[in-house]
Amino acid sequence: MSLPSLLGFVVTGLQAHPLCENVAVIETRAFSPDQFFLKVRAELPDSHRLQVRIYFNRGHTDYAYQLFTTEPLLRWDNKEEFRHLPSFPHHYHDDKGNVLPSLLNGNAIVDLQIVLTEISGYFLRRAHGG
Repeated sequence: MSLPSLLGFVVTGLQAHPLCENVAVIETRAFSPDQFFLKVRAELPDSHRLQVRIYFNRGHTDYAYQLFTTEPLLRWDNKEEFRHLPSFPHHYHDDKGNVLPSLLNGNAIVDLQIVLTEISGYFLRRAHGG
C-alpha cells in the first residue's frame, strides 16, 4: 500500500458514489514509503459531509470515517477503546450516541464500500421518516 495508490482509491471511490460531490483532498503527509496520512472530504446532500481519515504505519491502519453536518452524526473508527465490543478495536458511533460493533476491519478497500453503503441507508431512512 502506498500513499498515491490509497489516495487514488479513496478519491475515485467517493467520486463514483452517487451521493458524493465535490471530493477534496484536505491533507496528505508522507513520513516514509510505508508510513503516511491522508484526509479526504466529500459533500453529500443537505449540507452533509463525509470525511475519510487514514493513517497507515508499516502495515497497520488507523482510520476514521465520519458523516457530519455542523456536528458529528455517524462515525466508524478503530481507536482502541470500547474493549467490551466483539469487533474491538473497530466500532461505530450512531446518530443516537450509541457505540456499536463495526463491520470494518481496517482494509480501506473494503471498508470504504461498507461505509458508503451504510450512509446510503442512512439517507434512505431519513427520506422515509426513519
